[in-house]
Amino acid sequence: MEPLAKIRNIGIMAHIDAGKTTTTERILFYTGRSHKLGEVHDGNAIMDWMEQEQERGITISSAATTCFWAGHQINIIDTPGHVDFTVEVERSLRVLDGAVAVFCAVGGVEPQSETVWRQADRYKVPRIAFVNKMDRIGASFSGCLDEMKSRLGASPVALTLPAGSEDAFVGVIDLVKRRLLRFKDDSLGQEVIEEPVPDTYLEESSAARMQLLEKLADFDEKLMEKYLNDQEITPDEIHSALRKATLALKLVPVLCGSAFKNKGIQPLLDAVVRYLPSPLDIPPVEGEGKDGQLLLRHADSKEPLAALVFKLQSDAFVGNLAFVRVYSGVLALGQKLYNPRQKKSEKLSKLMKLHANKREEVQQLSAGDIGALVGLKFTRTGDTLCGSGDSIVLESISFPEPVIGIAIEPKTKADEGRLRESLDRVVREDPSFRVSVSDDTGQTIISGMGELHLEVVVDRLMREFKVAANVGKPQVSYREALAHSARAEGRFETQGAGKEQYGHVEIELGPAGHGKGNSFESSVREEEIPPLFIEAIKKGVLDSLDSGPLVGYPLLDVKVRLIGGSYDEEKSTEMAFGVAATMACRKAAAEAGPVLLEPLMNLEIITPDEYLGDVINDLNRKGAQINKVEAEKGVQIVAAKAPLAEMFGYSTDLRSSTQGRATFTMQFSEFAEVPARRAEAIIHKIRGF
Repeated sequence: MEPLAKIRNIGIMAHIDAGKTTTTERILFYTGRSHKLGEVHDGNAIMDWMEQEQERGITISSAATTCFWAGHQINIIDTPGHVDFTVEVERSLRVLDGAVAVFCAVGGVEPQSETVWRQADRYKVPRIAFVNKMDRIGASFSGCLDEMKSRLGASPVALTLPAGSEDAFVGVIDLVKRRLLRFKDDSLGQEVIEEPVPDTYLEESSAARMQLLEKLADFDEKLMEKYLNDQEITPDEIHSALRKATLALKLVPVLCGSAFKNKGIQPLLDAVVRYLPSPLDIPPVEGEGKDGQLLLRHADSKEPLAALVFKLQSDAFVGNLAFVRVYSGVLALGQKLYNPRQKKSEKLSKLMKLHANKREEVQQLSAGDIGALVGLKFTRTGDTLCGSGDSIVLESISFPEPVIGIAIEPKTKADEGRLRESLDRVVREDPSFRVSVSDDTGQTIISGMGELHLEVVVDRLMREFKVAANVGKPQVSYREALAHSARAEGRFETQGAGKEQYGHVEIELGPAGHGKGNSFESSVREEEIPPLFIEAIKKGVLDSLDSGPLVGYPLLDVKVRLIGGSYDEEKSTEMAFGVAATMACRKAAAEAGPVLLEPLMNLEIITPDEYLGDVINDLNRKGAQINKVEAEKGVQIVAAKAPLAEMFGYSTDLRSSTQGRATFTMQFSEFAEVPARRAEAIIHKIRGF
C-alpha cells in the first residue's frame, strides 16, 4: 500500500476535442500502465472503452485507472468534455483532490472548458494546466495564457515554453531547470534528451523565468529574500513555493506539449506529483452525524470509515459496480457496511482497483483510495458508506435537472419487461437521466441533458441491454411558475363506518424569486395545529409542487406558508393533513397566475466571416437573443441564448448554411417565461386540443 503522501487522485478535464483522452493514453503509456499507444481516431483508446465512445471519438463515461510515476501512485479519472455529460465531470470533481485541465493551443479556452473550470472552482480543486496541440497550425501558447486570465479569472504561470510551434515544434523549455527537453521520435517520445537552452530562446525563457520567480516570491519569504538579493534559487525551492501556491488555489502552473506527437507528457507527470495535493493536503472531509452534529474525518486509515459512492455502473459480468472514494478508515472485504442515507446495511462480495474496464481484485481499500465495490443492493450515487454501528452522511453530489425528453415504447410485448428493467439500470447509473410516465397518454418519457445524451442512452438500450424499442421525437421538459401570491383552504374529512379522519389547513403560496427553489414555512400556533402534523403538511405541500396547474410540469421557485388551520384531537391524522395540504396547494396554485417556463440554452457558434449573416438570420428566426459577436483569428464567435424548443436538429441547419464549416456548443442556461402567445399554443398542443 502506498503511503498517503505518495497518492494523487486527479481528474483530466477539458472541452471536447482538446485532446484530453489522448493525453491520458500517453500518461498510461509512459507510466508503463499500457504497452502500446491507443488512439481516439482509431477507436482503440484504452480509456474510451464503450462502443459508443469508440465510434464517436468522444468520452461519455468517466473512466478510472491507476498508474505509477516517480514512486507515486496516481489514480486518474478521465472525464467527458461534451456538455451533455457534465454530470460525469461534476461527480468526478466531487471526489478528486486535484485536476489537470487540458486546453487546445489553437482553440484556447472554449465554452466547456469554462464550465468544468467553474465546477472545479466550486469544489476548490487545485489544478495544473496543459496546453496541448502545440504542433497544430495557429497554435499560440501565450494566447492561451491570456485567455485563461481573461475568461477564467485564473492566475496562470508558465513552467515550460514551447521550442518552436506548428510544424517546427521540437520540444519544451523547462523554466525551472533552464534546459531544453527533446522527446525522441524513434522511442515514441519515451527517451527525453536534455540540452542547454539554444540562444534563440534565451531571452524569452529568461524573461518567463523571471516572471515565474516574481509570482512565487509572494508565497515564500525565503525565496523572496533570495530573489531580492539576486541569489541563486534552487529548483527544489521553486518546487516547494509552487506547490504551496497551487494548493492554496493562488496559481495555476501551465505546461505545454503535443500529446499526439508524444511531446511534453513526462514534465506534465512530474508536475502532477510535485504540485497537486495528496489526500493529506486536503482539509478533513465534513459530514453530518446521527443527531445533525458536524463530524470531521481525516485522511487516516485509523479513523472510522467514511466513503462516498460517486458513480454506479451496470456490468455484464458482476452486476452493479459502485465507484467509491474512501476518505477515512479502511474498507475491507467481508466487512459489514451501513448506508445512513438509505438506513440500510450492505455487504460486499468483491473489492476492485480499476483500469478503465479492466479490474484487479483486492482485499481492501484504504483512506485516499478510489476503487469499485460489487454486491451493494440499496446504495445510490451520492450515498455515504460507513462502518456498521456508525453514522455519518457526507455532502452529497448535486445534479442538474434534465431539459429534454423523448417518448419510448417497447416494440413487442416481450420487450416490455426488459425495457423497464434496463431503464431502471440506466437511472441507477446516471442521476441526470429520468424516466416518467405521462398521466395523459400513459407513454414512458425518458429525459436527459441533451439530444446526444438521449441518443447514447437509446443506443445502449438496443446494444448493451438488447431491447427493441420505438423512440418518439424529442420533447422539451417545461416548468411552471407563479406570477403572484394566492391563498386557499384545504379540508379533508371522512365519516362513516371506517376510521374517521380530519385535517384542515390554510395556505399561502407565491413566487420565491428566481433560483431560490421551493420552500415551506409554518407560522401557525401550536393550539391551531400541533407540531407533530407539520412534517406531513410539508410533505403534502412539496409533493403537490411536482405537478403544476397548467399542464402538470413541476413548479419552480415557489414559497409556501402555512398560515392557519384546525385539528380534532380524536380524528386528526398525519395522512388527513397531508391530503388537506395537497388540496389547498392545488387550489392556491391555480389562482396564483401560473405561467409556463421553458429551458433557454447558451450557444456559442464559431463561423467563418462569410457565413456570419446567414448564422445570425437563422438565430433570429429561432427567437434567439444575440449577446455578443466578436472577430478572432479569421472567424466570428457568436454568443447567443435560444429556447431549446427551437434548437432540435440545429447541427444539421448550421452545417447546411455554412457548408459544414461552422461549429457550435450549447448548454443549459436557465428556465424563463414563455411569451403568452407561444405559451398558449404549447399548452393547447400538450393538452391535445
